[in-house]
Formats: sequence, C-alpha cells, structure tokens
Amino acid sequence: MTSILAVFIAVFAYFNSNSASFLSQQIPLALELAAQKIHKTLHQTAETTTSNNLFPDISLHTTSEMSIPRTIRKAFLAIEQSEGAGARVRRSIGTASLRNLSPFLMLDHFTISPGAGFPDHPHRGQETITYLLKGAVDHEDFAGNKGTIETGDLQFMTAGKGIMHAEMPRQNPDGSPNVGLQLWVDLPEKLKSCEPRYRDLRAKEIPSVTLDEDRVTVKVISGQSHGVDSVQELAYTPVWLLDITIKPGGSITQELPKNWTAFAYTLSGSVNFGTGTGAKAVGPFTNVVFNTEGDVVNASVPKSSEKDGEARFVLVAGTPLDQKVVQYGPFVVNTQEQVYQAMMDYQTHSNGFERAKGWRSEIGKTMAH
Repeated sequence: MTSILAVFIAVFAYFNSNSASFLSQQIPLALELAAQKIHKTLHQTAETTTSNNLFPDISLHTTSEMSIPRTIRKAFLAIEQSEGAGARVRRSIGTASLRNLSPFLMLDHFTISPGAGFPDHPHRGQETITYLLKGAVDHEDFAGNKGTIETGDLQFMTAGKGIMHAEMPRQNPDGSPNVGLQLWVDLPEKLKSCEPRYRDLRAKEIPSVTLDEDRVTVKVISGQSHGVDSVQELAYTPVWLLDITIKPGGSITQELPKNWTAFAYTLSGSVNFGTGTGAKAVGPFTNVVFNTEGDVVNASVPKSSEKDGEARFVLVAGTPLDQKVVQYGPFVVNTQEQVYQAMMDYQTHSNGFERAKGWRSEIGKTMAH
C-alpha cells in the first residue's frame, strides 16, 4: 500500500512537542491534505523484540536460589526542552537515545505552567499511565468520561481502537506548575481493537512498605515489593511501577520478574545502582536501563550523602512484546497499512472514532491561545 504524506509529521508533532495550539488549529486541514497525497513517504519506527508468550507467568526467584543482580545496559540524562506553550519536558524513552524499549514507547517528565495544556487529541493502540507528582490535571473524553487526578494520583488510560480526549492542568492558586510523569505502553496486537477505558488510582489507595530501618520507602503502585502487592487490573500489558525513596545510608534489593524489560528514572538526589565495583552513581533526571539477565535491582544512597539528602526514583518493568511497533504520532499499530487505516478512521469518524465527529471538550475550551 502506498504510504502517507509526510505532512502528518507536522500534524502530530504535538505529540512530540506538546504544541497544543498547533494541534487544535491544524489537524483538520492537514488531514485533508494528506488524504489527497498519500503517495508520499511514511515515517515509521519499527522494532521487533523477543518474548516466548504474550503474557508469560510472572516468575520471581525462590528463596533457595541466589539472586543475580541486574547490570546497567545504558544510562543517560533526559535533557529538558521547551515544548508547546509554557511546557517543559524531559523525554527519555521515545528519543534518539532510546527510541523504543518494548513494551514502553515513551516516557515524559513534564512541567506545565499556567496557560498551557493538552486540548482535544486522539489516540489508538496504546495505554498511557499518568503519575501526577505535583498539582492537579483534569481529563475529559468524547464518551463523556471526566475527572481530576491530584498530587500522588495516577490515571491508566487504554486507547484501544480509538479515543479522543483532553488533558488540562489545573491553575494552581500559587501559580506553581503541574509536574508529573507520563508513560506510554504498547498494547498486544490482539488487544489494539479493544474498547477504550480509564482507571484512576488515588494516592490513598497505593500501599507502601518501609525497609532498612525506615531508610527506604516503596510506594507499590503496580507490582510487588517485599511482601506488599499493589491494586490489581490496572493495565492490560503487565507493568510494575514502584516509587522508591532512599535516605542516606539506606539500600534496597528489589526483585523483578525474570526476562522483563526494566528501567529506573531518577527524580531527585543521587543514587547508586548496582553493588561493589559495579555500582554506578546516578543523579537526577537520568534514565537507567537494565539488562534483562538477573533477578534483582540493587539501589543505595551512601551515608556520606547526608548533606545532599534523600534520593527518589521510579522503577518500572514490563513484559516485552514479540511484535513490530509502527508508531505515528498518537497512533501505535503493527503495520504501515494500519497507520494509514488509523488516519482514515480518524478523518472519517469511523471504526472507533465515531463520537469524535463534532465533539469538543469543555476543558479544552479554556486553553489560552
């Protein structure tokens, strides 16, 4: 099949730059142009990863086995850049440094100042996990779903066959920005046509565990840590998400499912990953990708770091998917033809986008242009 005009790169640049005003004004025109000139080049990102099963059983090492620490494959700083109107984003996964890390497609550490936001935009074929570290964000979609997540809350959104929604940060009374993480997770091919859905997880619902004489605190958002299990059934693609804080002199050995993809993203302070001569000190805003071999991740903060204070990071793991990834802006599918179909479905309001016709969110109308 012939491919799509590269003008779609501009249309969906919002999802690479969060340019909200461009999105709301230019999508209809650009879609019309693309429909007329589909013989141009489609930019496609494809990656094939290996996995024996779609959803393998979670396997942790037993107490009779000696745990094997995971080593670091790659560590790099997420560079802050200006995105859209008033937004600052540190993107690590989804950049030239780390294009895809199956099942993970993108990780943004965002800071949104007053006057910015993410008005009406579509998705297909992925799940998004939004973890709000500070502030509040309203959301609304074309099915009538709406709500607000606040500091410490999470929203798990499954785009499935198609959704159109808006995410608008609240204007905080003191004028401070809204800060959080958004992780895009690929859906297995057979679930890409599922019905869209939301699950909000409130901060008060998240269990936690303290370790190493109260020098380590783990919020178990998804997964398991030292005998504490998270709330279940949050995402279709199995993902573990742990928010870990370590005080000076503290350390943790965290088990992870065997053969799962895993990375850490540091939010504050300096933390050592690994043990002995293989330990690596990592500062804030760094993505640390671990090799799949091994059972545990070791992390510590030396007592000598007391003047620098505690360190905080998220540890994330997910089952890799044995499928091609073709990502084009907000559409994540498995073939070039499916990208073309997604574009046409969105333009013609069909196959999952029927309710997008004529829909405008109320919260999106507040966007300052």
